[in-house]
Amino acid sequence: MAWERMSALYTPLLLRWLGRYVQPCDADDVVQEVLLAVAKGLPHFEHGGRSGSFRAWLRTIMTFRLKNHWRTCRRHPPGLGEDELLRQLQELEDPQSELSQMWNRQHDQHIMQQLLDLVAEKFQPSTLAAFRRVVIDGQSPDSVAEELGISVNSVAIAKCRVIRELRQSAKGLLDH
Repeated sequence: MAWERMSALYTPLLLRWLGRYVQPCDADDVVQEVLLAVAKGLPHFEHGGRSGSFRAWLRTIMTFRLKNHWRTCRRHPPGLGEDELLRQLQELEDPQSELSQMWNRQHDQHIMQQLLDLVAEKFQPSTLAAFRRVVIDGQSPDSVAEELGISVNSVAIAKCRVIRELRQSAKGLLDH
């Protein structure tokens, strides 16, 4: 079951990123290659407690599979010449590059949204709104409480409840 959840969570993100580098007819195949590599490598994956280590590992696998696909097929998306494609793939390999930072942001936003969609039915709309405004939008609990017409304590409780449920929903995705 955890594998189906992981695949459902990551396939849309991978398709969006791979669509930049491969022709649309090839994107599904490369996604499958990436997910297969993740499935084979997951028992050996060492998280090490570092924030973003799975995200970086997934980016590395995706980049390797892209390079392999491109070398094998020699087909690249319209508008990207060979030199530009190679430059972007090298940039994607560099964890400090702007492209890698964009991957990190989009990965985190995508996963957060997917997990929120999974848990949304368990909460009142005002609870989710308080969580989103504080955690995602970065608003202060005071301003969110005023905006939603609830107490600051209610905002804090909403945040804690949603975070607890998100952690529970994410549990098992990386357990191996």
